[in-house]
Amino acid sequence: MPVREPIYMDANATTPLLPEVVEAMRPFWTAEFGNASSVHQRGQQARAAVDQAREQVAALIRCRPAEVVFTSGGTESDNLAMFGVLSPGDHLVTTAIEHHAVLHAAEALAGRGVEVTFVQPNGEGLVEPEAVRAALRPNTRLVSVMLANNETGVLQPVREIAKMAHAAGALFHTDAVQAGAKLALDVNELGCDLLSLSGHKMHAPQGTGVLFVSRRIQLQPMFYGGMHERGRRPGTENVAGIAGLGCAAQLAREWIAAGPGEPPDGFPENPAALGALRDRLEQGILAAVPDSGVNGAGAPRVANTTNLYFAGVDAEALIIALDLQGLAISAGSACQSGATEPSHVLLAMGLEEPRARASVRLSLSRRNTGLEVDSAIERVQAAVRRLRSVAG
Repeated sequence: MPVREPIYMDANATTPLLPEVVEAMRPFWTAEFGNASSVHQRGQQARAAVDQAREQVAALIRCRPAEVVFTSGGTESDNLAMFGVLSPGDHLVTTAIEHHAVLHAAEALAGRGVEVTFVQPNGEGLVEPEAVRAALRPNTRLVSVMLANNETGVLQPVREIAKMAHAAGALFHTDAVQAGAKLALDVNELGCDLLSLSGHKMHAPQGTGVLFVSRRIQLQPMFYGGMHERGRRPGTENVAGIAGLGCAAQLAREWIAAGPGEPPDGFPENPAALGALRDRLEQGILAAVPDSGVNGAGAPRVANTTNLYFAGVDAEALIIALDLQGLAISAGSACQSGATEPSHVLLAMGLEEPRARASVRLSLSRRNTGLEVDSAIERVQAAVRRLRSVAG
């Protein structure tokens, strides 16, 4: 059977580059190849591009340009936030539903003498502020709670948690990788001291990221070398990638601020339109497929993400069946691709293992359309019916 027109609905794994981002990067692959630390003209052209990108990212998250540290991606940003402020004897509070960039870093820190507490979410995947408050200790140095969960899209009450952390004398970090370019972000309103972003989740190139570091924090670097990024992240800047990230940040800021309006079946013109597209997808699948449901439906969620379960269907088999029909989705974090264990996020929410193994994630981007949503609903319905008939 021929593959139908391909549809990509795995934006939480990665997003396609926007055409404007490609054009912003293009000069730095060829003619403008200078090292941003060099004093000659080519080097200063590169420095100007990095400085412009820093201002564009700062405008997106409402911070000072000097508080923006460029990294290789969300994983490095999360690790730098944690290893950069924690020492043996400190206490870290995080959650059981974090991305593995945080979870595995926390486990490594525990092996180095840092005390770690993992707070459990409720059944909807929401981390309750009082549960975080109960975990705080006199030596709590850092609280790290993600803003939007990468698997369910559930938005966490980070503002309230940040206030609790500060009242206890602790710093607050949020992994905002899945919120960048989907929500209006203001580090002052969020109350965070550290915030992580990843370029390839917001239509910028893979291998680019940001860590916001409040000017009040003295960050211990993970690498040692030159004085790049004010000594917080040494290494020659990835000028082309940073230029692309800056352009993507500017486009995201404009897209978030755009007024209502969506061309019929066209690209969503703002986050509200993207949320309507997600709802159209979600409701269409639930109406077409019996014995299905949404994980985390009772909690606030980021606009683009739905995590669906289909009773009696193996998620991996469904992903393969849909891939053969040209629809790309996932079972959760791309960083855990190939893992045989069910999602740690869904298990932490209290889901039984059979339901966790029957759950998939569909995540949209601003490059999806209503026509694609309608086609995806048909493909999911047909694939689930086929797999259930084979299972008997």
